[in-house]
Amino acid sequence: MSHNTFGHLFRFTTWGESHGPAIGCVVDGCPPGLSLRPEDIQIYLDQRKPGSSKFVTQRKEDDKVRILSGVFEDETTDGPRTTGTPISLMIDNTDQRSRDYADIKDRYRPGHADLTYDAKYGFRDYRGGGRSSARETACRVAAGAIARKILGPDITIRAALIQIGPKMIDGDNWDWDEVSNNPFFSPDKHMVAHWADYLGEVRKSGNSVGAIVEVHASGVPAGWGAPVYAKLDTEIASALMSINAAKGVEIGAGFASASFSGSENADEITMQDGKHKFLSNHAGGILGGISNGDTIVARMAIKPTSSILTPVRSVTRDGEEIEISTKGRHDPCVGIRAVPIAEAMLACVLADQKLRHRGQVG
Repeated sequence: MSHNTFGHLFRFTTWGESHGPAIGCVVDGCPPGLSLRPEDIQIYLDQRKPGSSKFVTQRKEDDKVRILSGVFEDETTDGPRTTGTPISLMIDNTDQRSRDYADIKDRYRPGHADLTYDAKYGFRDYRGGGRSSARETACRVAAGAIARKILGPDITIRAALIQIGPKMIDGDNWDWDEVSNNPFFSPDKHMVAHWADYLGEVRKSGNSVGAIVEVHASGVPAGWGAPVYAKLDTEIASALMSINAAKGVEIGAGFASASFSGSENADEITMQDGKHKFLSNHAGGILGGISNGDTIVARMAIKPTSSILTPVRSVTRDGEEIEISTKGRHDPCVGIRAVPIAEAMLACVLADQKLRHRGQVG
């Protein structure tokens, strides 16, 4: 299986399967001299890990990360520092229940990669999906933590859940401080109780729902990205679409801009304190594939979790028509845990773009 690596100058390669002994990644291209401790990574893994609330899968994984290479500490350093060599990270799998998947060994789950993996490789790991499992995204979050070190404290990346099923937040209630105060990463505290009741009903019915995640990056200077084939918005869209269950990405106003007039869509520019200032941000912080200095804004649509208890029609490897329901511990809304993953992937794109920008223009 090829294509397990993401990025150019800052790049990471993930390895491992959902029900194997461990998962991990190798991060390449990290500059030397950056302070890096396991706890710098763990804080983000704890946001993504399963079993963190009753609204996500109850698989219990501590997701404790170990740094196996790429850092050094002695009496001349004030803690572990990156050496510039590949950083190898490993996370043990400790709560696999492969027996939950024995019944689907020869059955294709609709919405999953079962059929397509079998069609491509003539083989599939049915234990939670193997490499197609969202378990792999823990590695992305770990890589994203290192990317944030490269970006530095002046760039802030944060995401929130803005819609579960048909229930959307009220944007007038947006408060970033609320995102860490509830299990849904909701910036609207008034929506939390509604989502809790709604997901309770969804879980009891044996079904699932989708969601929309919005991710912002503020403090990004103007000039990152390149025209034509290395556009910043192109790479952000690619990064977010690579996340499990992602089915749509938009930048700034996105699809809504198709209904605007040119004058409505234009982000007018003024001068303030000797610097340019945009009066709106329909472009999502990117013009011509290059950052314009405004906040980068992207949204990602996440489809409903495909593993559900509700019986649905499918077929076996031998072509027998069947009904299938998926046992096990699954998220009623996988979009909840996609929030820290979206942050991580945006961080990785920006860290890579920062290094490429510095390499091209100094």
